Amino acid sequence: MPTSTDFDWNDIPLILALARSGSMSATGRQLGVDASTISRRIAAAEKALKLRLFIRDNTGYRLTDAGQVFVEHGEAVYGNVQSMLQASSQEADANAGPVNLTSIDFLFDYWLLEHVPALHAQHPHLQLTLQAENQNLSFTRREADFALRLGKPSDDAALVMRKLGDLGFAVYGHEKFAGTPRACWGTQPWIAYDDALAGTGEMQWLAAMQPSPRKVLKVNSLSTMVRAARAGVGMALLPCLLGRQEGLHRIGATVEVQRDIWLLSHRDAGGIARFKTVSAWLSQAYAANEQLLCGAASHP
Repeated sequence: MPTSTDFDWNDIPLILALARSGSMSATGRQLGVDASTISRRIAAAEKALKLRLFIRDNTGYRLTDAGQVFVEHGEAVYGNVQSMLQASSQEADANAGPVNLTSIDFLFDYWLLEHVPALHAQHPHLQLTLQAENQNLSFTRREADFALRLGKPSDDAALVMRKLGDLGFAVYGHEKFAGTPRACWGTQPWIAYDDALAGTGEMQWLAAMQPSPRKVLKVNSLSTMVRAARAGVGMALLPCLLGRQEGLHRIGATVEVQRDIWLLSHRDAGGIARFKTVSAWLSQAYAANEQLLCGAASHP
C-alpha cells in the first residue's frame, strides 16, 4: 500500500481534470500546463500509487476500475479541501468571533472600557474578552490574542510588539498635601509598593528622592495605594490616568515618570480581520486619551 510520502497530493486536481475531459490537451488548457507535463505527472502518480488509473484508446483517456474508485474519493477529498479553504478565508475576512485581550486591570477600568461601546456598535459580532491579569498569558494556547504591557518585553520571534504610547505618573495625595513644595516632599509620609515591586520605575524614582522619604505604608496593589492616598495616609506616585478620582489632588505639575505601553500579539494573527480591527481600535483609543494617559491633561 502506498504511503502518504509516495504520492504528491497536488496531482489530485490534475487527475480529476483528466478524468472529466478525457483529453490531455483539454486538461492542459484548463490547468495552464503542457501535455508532456501532464503525462509525466500522471505516470508519477500511478507509480506512487502502484495503480493504473487511465487507459488510452482512440477516444482519449478513460478511467480504469481502480481509477474510477480513486476519482470518486478524490472528488470528495478535493471538495472538502476547497470548502475548508473557503471557510477559512471567510473566517479570516470576518469581523466576528472571539478576541482575548489581557492587561493590568486599571487600564481597563480607567481607560479602555469607555471605548468598548463604540467598538461593539461598529462590529456587533466581535466577542471581546478582557482579562485583567498581572501574569503573562500564553499566546500559543490562545489564552490571549493581545496583551498590553508596561515596558517592552524580551524579544520573541513568535510575537509582534509595538509601542502603543506612554503612561505618565505624577504625585497625588489628599487635599491636606496640596501645595506641598517639591523641596519638602522628602519630609512627607509616602505610600509605596512592597519589596516585590521595588524594581518598578515608580519605586526607583521614590528610592532616589532626597532626603529619603518616610514610607509609612507599603502595599502590593495599585488600587490599595489609590485608596490609601485618598484617605490621607500619605503621598503617592500614581498613573495620571487615575488622578481624576474624587479626593485625589495632583501635587506638582511635573510628570515624574513615563512608562511605555506595549501591545503584543501573535505573529500569525496579523492577517485575520477581527484582530486587525481590535489592533486599530486600541490605537484609536490611545489617541483619543493620549493627553490624559501621558499626564499632560489637567484633572477636574
